[in-house]
Amino acid sequence: MIKEDINFKEAGRFEETRFEKIHNVIFDSSKEASLLVAHEIANLIQRKEELNEPCVLGLATGSSPIKVYEELVRMHKEEGLSFKNVITFNLDEYYPMDKDNIQSYYYFMHEHLFNHVDIPAENINIPDGKVSAEELRQYCIDYDMKINSYGGLDFQLLGIGRTGHIGFNEPGSHVNSATRSITLDHITRVDAAPAFLGVDNVPRKAITMGIGTVRNAKRIVLLAWGISKADIIKETIEGEISSQVPATYLQEHPNTTFVLDTEASSELTRVKTPWLVKSCFWTNELKLKAVVWLSELTSKPILKLTDKDYNDNGMSGLLAEEGTAYNLNIKMFNTLQHTITGWPGGKPNADDTYRPERSTPAKKRIIIFSPHPDDDVISMGGTFDRLVEQGHEVHIAYQTSGNIAVSNEEALKFAEVSTVLNSKSSESDSIINFLKNKSKNDIDTLEVRKLKGLIRRSESLGATRYLGVPDEQVHFLNLPFYETGTVKKGNLTDADIDIMCNLIEEVKPHQIYAAGDLADPHGTHKVCLDSLFEALKRLKSKSFMDDCWVWLYRGAWHEWETYEIEMAVPMSPDQVLKKRYAIFYHQSQKDGVMFQGDDSREFWVRAEDRNRATAKKYNDLGLAEYAAIEAFKRYHF
Repeated sequence: MIKEDINFKEAGRFEETRFEKIHNVIFDSSKEASLLVAHEIANLIQRKEELNEPCVLGLATGSSPIKVYEELVRMHKEEGLSFKNVITFNLDEYYPMDKDNIQSYYYFMHEHLFNHVDIPAENINIPDGKVSAEELRQYCIDYDMKINSYGGLDFQLLGIGRTGHIGFNEPGSHVNSATRSITLDHITRVDAAPAFLGVDNVPRKAITMGIGTVRNAKRIVLLAWGISKADIIKETIEGEISSQVPATYLQEHPNTTFVLDTEASSELTRVKTPWLVKSCFWTNELKLKAVVWLSELTSKPILKLTDKDYNDNGMSGLLAEEGTAYNLNIKMFNTLQHTITGWPGGKPNADDTYRPERSTPAKKRIIIFSPHPDDDVISMGGTFDRLVEQGHEVHIAYQTSGNIAVSNEEALKFAEVSTVLNSKSSESDSIINFLKNKSKNDIDTLEVRKLKGLIRRSESLGATRYLGVPDEQVHFLNLPFYETGTVKKGNLTDADIDIMCNLIEEVKPHQIYAAGDLADPHGTHKVCLDSLFEALKRLKSKSFMDDCWVWLYRGAWHEWETYEIEMAVPMSPDQVLKKRYAIFYHQSQKDGVMFQGDDSREFWVRAEDRNRATAKKYNDLGLAEYAAIEAFKRYHF
């Protein structure tokens, strides 16, 4: 995987391919990248301090820069980095928006940075979401004039939205636009919906620095993390400059770097199809990726690809190495064929040479880790059913309570039923009173969170019983990082890791299934996966771990690419229906789920469509036709 230091090349210079028009560097993880960006900012602050000059920073909000701010705070507290010479201008703010609203960018910046460093309050500039409509135009002019009075921005930190917006400069923004009010694109509001507990609560307008204001910065660094940003990153870096993708205006800035993680970079030509850019070292993984790509490009099954197909599409080097298309086609076809199995726990008394799982032991102990109390059935309900039916000891571990995804209306319904059944319950009365009078800024009380968690727990037990798992093999871990009562979660701690380790040591599994889908809109999947990886690291020396394999599934937002799949579990029409019924047990998440991202389909519909699409891809490549397929990739620790 490509990994470069952020300052490896002169700023503004990028890899000289015919595709890329903006300098970008790719890192294995967003954390590693964030540390380097934070250090670049810190170095700038210190250089300016030595010159007795102010350091003028343009700052962004959202999930992308959080780790940057965490590192700057750490450097202030542990290494003496001072912010006394720093003047900041934030990119944007919702309009209208009170400063003390927990969804305001004023609140965000103080919570993540300003409250923890020594920056003078008078040096902090954030658009005022409560300025009157009559004064708004002049306010925006004054905001730009104040930036200019300091000589402009020395450094501008950016994120990018899926519409290609920077700040809140939505599609249609002009290259010379200044700070102004703007109407938010629907996709932008949908992406913000999790933080506001529903798209209807997201403001329709905002105040934003303009493209012209941003482009006047001396140095620009744009951060992009995750698979959900991959398409817009490719369009921004490789596409033509267009007002419909405002970030493309940065192609004309002389000192801009895009800092990406592997997922966000995955659609770039040099990453997705490197054989179109340069000579390749052809590993087996890259060969499979290339052949699948060629098959899909030409709409031909793998076994029908010809020498001409390879030569005409930039793959003559691969063909020269393999000899003929015929030999290569058979080899790659067999590789894919061997991923398919109806025995996800391994087929007893069978030759497992070309099977994805071991045949022994015939009956395995298995843990299925589910970040939320429905990811197990949504993402791998068919495989779950197979494992139980084939006699394995299946344990389900729900890592979080999922309480925040239960709507207030759903909780109120249960509280009122509880009151009817138990008229002496003062706790139910207090819950009902809280829910009926709850304001937007109120965090759920402990009692309300407990009720919402019990709703998810009961639904989960309904589904696991339906699939034949005894209650004593269903574990509700309630990892502490999740239990904040807000969309923003706490950091992973030893308390979380210990809970994970204890269960793994108790079960001593031969198989672990876990969510490898990092595209969920509020990050819980990633934290849950990190907790597993850290637990595996700590337990690696245990003898039982020598016989433990880890399989990663993906969730409701994204699926493994065909060439990444190492185990494909086919599903019959009856199994598809059974999986659907298991998902239906999670009634609080049906008919208007709170955190569905930009996809209006219900989770069970998404799951079925995704599983059918995977089966169709296999069939289009020339393999057998199935109703649906669930896909997994093995994680080696």
